[in-house]
Amino acid sequence: MAAKTHRTAAHPAVLSARALNRATLDRQLLLRRSAMSAKEAVAHLVGLQAQNTKPPYFQLYARLAEFDPRELSALMESREVVRIVTLRSTLHTHTAHDALTLRPLVQAARDRELKAFRHGLAGVDLDRLAAVSRELVEERPRPVKELRAELLDRWPEADPLALTVAARCLLPLVQVTPRGLWERGGQVALTTAEHWLGRTSEPVPAPDATVLRYLNAFGPASVKDMQRWAGLTRLREVFDRLRPRLRTFRDANGTELFDLPDAPRPDPDTPAPPRFLPEFDNVLLGHDDRSRVIAEVNKGRNGVGNQSYGTVLVDGFFEAIWRVERDGEAAVLTVQPLRTVRQGEREAIAEEAVRMLTVMTDAVSYDVRFGTFLDFGK
Repeated sequence: MAAKTHRTAAHPAVLSARALNRATLDRQLLLRRSAMSAKEAVAHLVGLQAQNTKPPYFQLYARLAEFDPRELSALMESREVVRIVTLRSTLHTHTAHDALTLRPLVQAARDRELKAFRHGLAGVDLDRLAAVSRELVEERPRPVKELRAELLDRWPEADPLALTVAARCLLPLVQVTPRGLWERGGQVALTTAEHWLGRTSEPVPAPDATVLRYLNAFGPASVKDMQRWAGLTRLREVFDRLRPRLRTFRDANGTELFDLPDAPRPDPDTPAPPRFLPEFDNVLLGHDDRSRVIAEVNKGRNGVGNQSYGTVLVDGFFEAIWRVERDGEAAVLTVQPLRTVRQGEREAIAEEAVRMLTVMTDAVSYDVRFGTFLDFGK
């Protein structure tokens, strides 16, 4: 059932954090599991955060009704999806199409990143660096250490890290398989997206279509929300250009939010089942203001520095962290609540935990434990 959104042009409806939560969960396929295929879901979500190799699999498990990790792994082997640095200068799993279109769209962010390393690239001709790097990685996929050594041999006075960062910023480099495959793996080896996929990158697209896709997967959202998600700036004019095609709202702080006119905005009281999310899940990183999923009291409690914990959504919000440890053929999943959970919530969390362990591990037996915050991580 759609939330009530009576408004006038002068007074857009105000959406509470809970209303935004339910709308976002619905778009993120977290309010109820979807019948989409893995490839359809990767496209719908405009990619999956993939700084580590396993999170994309757990992101899809939390969202799809009949997910088998081998499905995503097969898509990677057939080169229908790839691992590539795009949004926020971080590694994502994208469809081949998105890898060839989103990467050019966010080039401005790669250019900003490159500027931060220019002091280590004094005297380096960046056009030549790009050409040499392309020749090296298209001759055969190169491990990062090997690529760095080859570049340093040509520019011995340059900073080694700056050379490989420059190659990544200048070229659309993908991590080739077996890196990232389910229950397999390998070191990071790089080649260009064009070489790996057998086709050229698309021209830099207008951002309008990506704004609409972002709202479809993350809306309602502000201009700053999308800018944070994409790692881009100056998108206000794009939203203003699209304004006649969009609906506008306000959040509790008065921030203007945009949305697709017919997008689902469920009743704020719609039940939200527990969901186990991996570190760096899309829904946790898709907005500048993340209070629609992470309450102020829990801000920063899903990670320390660059280390992020698995997250449990309870009633739609981040309310616990989790980890799995193996003891032979047994899997022990520890849930650390960040507040007192009611008996019904505890039972639902445990049920979802067992379901996840059944699908995502080969353990013969399972043990779900509820810890305390001070004990977690010891």
